[in-house]
Amino acid sequence: MKLQLIRNATLRLQYAGVELLIDPMLSEAGSSPPIINTANDRRNPLVPLPAAYETDVLPDAVFVTHLHNDHWDEAARKAIPHTTPILCQPGDEGAIAESGFGNVTPIVDTASFQGIAIRRFGGQHGTGDIGKMLGPVSGFLLQAEGEPSIYIAGDTIWCSEVEDALDGYHPDITVVNAGGARFVEGDPIIMDAADVASVCRHAPYTKVVAAHMDAINHCYTTRAGLRKELESEGLLNQVLIPEDGEWLELSAE
Repeated sequence: MKLQLIRNATLRLQYAGVELLIDPMLSEAGSSPPIINTANDRRNPLVPLPAAYETDVLPDAVFVTHLHNDHWDEAARKAIPHTTPILCQPGDEGAIAESGFGNVTPIVDTASFQGIAIRRFGGQHGTGDIGKMLGPVSGFLLQAEGEPSIYIAGDTIWCSEVEDALDGYHPDITVVNAGGARFVEGDPIIMDAADVASVCRHAPYTKVVAAHMDAINHCYTTRAGLRKELESEGLLNQVLIPEDGEWLELSAE
């Protein structure tokens, strides 16, 4: 299995002979305004797509964990051929189809795609009223013969849904969105360093890949900050923190 962090939560995954694109945000740097009600007024994305991103490689399928603009933007909707299979959470299929995509599959619980078994899990995109306002989010567990299992947790904090996915399936690889995004008021709406540490302690058997940092204006956990925190707690050896464009070759060992 090979995994490339493109930028933010956008991943390219080569798995069981299938080319997958996950949560594509393909817009140019600075093309969108800052997230509202946040303390940082920089325009998004903060950084351009990396030179290592190969625009001419077409995915066999696209996973969309939820419809927020930093996971499924207009640039992606224009760049991805509308015949491409799109796999999403229930309730999002209508909006994706309205964008012109004709092969959209909402995954209620389980599905399969070209020999890959897929299982969907929920998450919590924040707490209290903010979490309710941001709506449902999903993560996906992928399994295939001869490949390590990989759990892409999506935009969620550390919560019972993530715990259930880890306890029930012991994924070899767990991808977490670790930017600690937050608004002016309220708690983080995705994992921060403390949440990543909780994943590591709860599931010492899984190799964690941390993404969704240094690309959106309200993500305050940086790669450097995450490394420092995990190192201080003796957990850094369990976590990979790739740079934009970096490829990881991953196995079950």
